Amino acid sequence: MTRILGVDPGSQRTGVGIIDVDQAGRSRHVFHTALNLLGQENFAGRLKQLFDELGAILAEYAPQEAAIERVFMARNPDSALKLGQARGAAICALAQHGLGISEYAAREVKQAVVGTGAGDKAQVQHMVGLLLEIPGRLQADAADALAIALAHAHTRASVARLGVAREAWRRRR
Repeated sequence: MTRILGVDPGSQRTGVGIIDVDQAGRSRHVFHTALNLLGQENFAGRLKQLFDELGAILAEYAPQEAAIERVFMARNPDSALKLGQARGAAICALAQHGLGISEYAAREVKQAVVGTGAGDKAQVQHMVGLLLEIPGRLQADAADALAIALAHAHTRASVARLGVAREAWRRRR
C-alpha cells in the first residue's frame, strides 16, 4: 500500500485528500477535508493556519507521497499572488515532513479522473465519488484534492508499467 496526499491550494479554502493505492492500482479513500482559512484576521494568519493544519494532517495520516496542483494564470494578479503564497505554505509543510512533491496541471488532473482535460467541477466531484465509493456530494475543494491524489496514482502506475522516469513521461506528453 502507498498512501498519497493530494492538495488543492487556495487562499480561502485548501482542499486536502488522502488515498491508499495497492499494488494492483486500486485506490481507497482514507480522508478528505477543506481547510477553511477565512476565519483569520489577516492573510499571514491564513498562511500560518494552512501550514499548521496541513502539518497536523501529515503527522496523523503519514502519507508517503504528495501531489499538488500547479499554479495557473489567474485573471486577477492579486489573486494569483495569494494563490502562489498559499501554495508555497502548503509546499513548505510537505517538505518539512520529508515528502517529495509531484505537481499536476488542472487539465492533467481532469484528464486522469474525468477522461477529458475540459471537465467541469461537477464532473470531477461526481467521478471522484464514484472512483473512491464516497456516498453523497463532495465539497469541491476536497474533491479536487482527491482528484489530484488519483491523478498521481494513475501517473505513477503508468510510469512503473513503462519503466521510465516520471520526468521523461512528462516531457513526452
